[in-house]
Amino acid sequence: MTMHITSREKAIIELIIKTSGKHTALSIASSLHVSARTIQRDLKSVEKILQHFDLRLTRNKNQGLVIEGKDEQIFRLIQHLARSELIDEPLQERKLRLLLAVLEEDLYKTQVLSSHLGISTATLATYLDELAEWLSHFQLELTRKRGVGVELNGAESNRRRAIVHFFLQYFHEELIEKLFLLEQGRLSEEKVLHYFNARLLWEVNSLVNATFQGAPGRLADSGYLEIVLHIYITLQRIDEDFFIEEDTCIAENEVVAEFEVMQTIASELEQKIDVEFSEYDLFYLALILKGTKLRGAEGVPYDSIVLAQMIKNMIQSVSEQIHVDLTQDFSLFQGLLAHTGPSLFRIKQKMESFNPLKEEIMGKYPVLFMAVKNSVEKEFKDIEDFPDDEIAFMVLHFGSALVMREENMAIKALVICPTGIGTSKMLASRIKKEISEISLIDIKSIKEITEQVDLDEYDMILSTVRLPFVKTEYVLVNPLLTEDNIKTIKTFLQNHIESITKGQGYLKTVPSEPNSTEQNLGLVEMLRELKDVQESIEAIVKNFRFYRMEIWGSQEDILEAMLAKAEAEHLLTEPKDVLHSLKERSKKGGLGIPQTNIALFHARNEHVHQLVFQIAHLPNPCLVKGMDGNDVWMKNLLLMLAPAELSQREQEILSLISTSIIETDEALLIFSSANEELINKRLESIFVKYLESNFKIYR
Repeated sequence: MTMHITSREKAIIELIIKTSGKHTALSIASSLHVSARTIQRDLKSVEKILQHFDLRLTRNKNQGLVIEGKDEQIFRLIQHLARSELIDEPLQERKLRLLLAVLEEDLYKTQVLSSHLGISTATLATYLDELAEWLSHFQLELTRKRGVGVELNGAESNRRRAIVHFFLQYFHEELIEKLFLLEQGRLSEEKVLHYFNARLLWEVNSLVNATFQGAPGRLADSGYLEIVLHIYITLQRIDEDFFIEEDTCIAENEVVAEFEVMQTIASELEQKIDVEFSEYDLFYLALILKGTKLRGAEGVPYDSIVLAQMIKNMIQSVSEQIHVDLTQDFSLFQGLLAHTGPSLFRIKQKMESFNPLKEEIMGKYPVLFMAVKNSVEKEFKDIEDFPDDEIAFMVLHFGSALVMREENMAIKALVICPTGIGTSKMLASRIKKEISEISLIDIKSIKEITEQVDLDEYDMILSTVRLPFVKTEYVLVNPLLTEDNIKTIKTFLQNHIESITKGQGYLKTVPSEPNSTEQNLGLVEMLRELKDVQESIEAIVKNFRFYRMEIWGSQEDILEAMLAKAEAEHLLTEPKDVLHSLKERSKKGGLGIPQTNIALFHARNEHVHQLVFQIAHLPNPCLVKGMDGNDVWMKNLLLMLAPAELSQREQEILSLISTSIIETDEALLIFSSANEELINKRLESIFVKYLESNFKIYR
């Protein structure tokens, strides 16, 4: 009997045999100095080992673990343990050690490598094939040359990303567990996962936690661990004399704020340990941070009008496909906008995404996933292949918007073959396994569909043979269901999602009757929201000003003049400080709206007392940086100011204005027309429409 067993599995079995019924998972964890969660995971493997000896693992009334079965079988098990060659690490840990080995040495002799890992050269060859394919996604090339050895080629930044991604992909939960134990002071290991020095990992984790806890530019939960790993691995690579090349860094002005954060963290670490970060290391970490950071809930979502409009279009598209109107859900809009900015940056920089919940999300929301994928491909046409990991993150936002609802979609497929038996059964089985979106499958023969089957009952029809007599659209497939067939079926489902979901939808659970306290709270909250909306709209309308600048001046001169008039009208104080906020915002990215003559200058500042939206029409066009990085000739300067603290509804009103500027060609013409009366009417119609759709106002 060939059966692999780890030293920990052996120790668990021996403990249970020696103290039958006295050890629980918790007490074993304490004895072996690991977490109870680790032991629970190992117990599943132990149960499989016991099955080979016709033995069972059971628990007594005190949760004590007992191995049940015949004495002679237990004796056979003990003998097997005594002579077993232990495999001390799971498959992925062995592959991790292989990855670390080839990343730490540019050249490795095959024989030395197999000896280092304790595996045969044949097994090593298989591992290297798999690793080479995996590394190719990071622009890294793993080659083998007879008589020379194993060699890895590629940029240092890509090597660092590969290490981080491997840990995230295969040891995500374990690392979170280790960090938790570190924070609790309960981790006894000096080295974590063959790589991390426990003390240094604790230092990095503590510093990252202190830096981002409560900060406005907070990290997404999924990004926190990524940042910790990148900083630690940067330290480790510097210590091993592996340095980032100059040409792997991006333009400085793209990561100014992130560079400052990383500079602060690096300074702290340099004081505690003997290490020195290069400027290129800091730019590399700043780039990673820019791709993981999320704005806090208080961030006004008008940094990119163009992106905001694309998000609105996405929500509209998904709503139409699944027949649920989500277009008025500002929380969904804000969440998607906050996520999509960093997401697009990651894709642009070819930074690999990792979503540990991707498979689970695709399984729970298969139809919603297809709808979001459709809308993303439609809106972001310049991105050739939008990663599924990123789409899954977006699906989570839509899933949150559909809270209290579950997919009530049953996609029904009909499989047709000449006889209705044999290969059709195999095909149906393959479909269930490979295409989770299809939940119901019927199998019919050609004779049956010509005599008694209503094809309109099915969402899609698959056939192993041509059906010249059938007018309904169908997909011709191989009985073995090839990879091309799978792609064709998924494409068909995506293209027909709107007709498939029509008449189906999302089940909404009926909430229990709220008590009187909850009803009162709801009323108070509603009145507060109404007040916020009323005051916000009144402030925008009352404070709107249109200035026709007769004398040309610089951008700063124009802004100073507008701020001075706002101060005179008691809309703000300390205009110099407000101007500084506007300048700081302009450093972070372009303000010109692409393919228009409009630029939107905006800022939040503690010295601004009310919402302000004003327009200055310039006598001569002025060159400004656009939101897409290209220059824009500005003829109309739009100024939007807000207090430092804003309610959700106030943010919504500001977002409503900014996205309405380019919502239609007509809107764009009005805001760039220099016609004050037309602009006033447009603002009025925007607010009336908003009130009608959000508060059920009928005129």
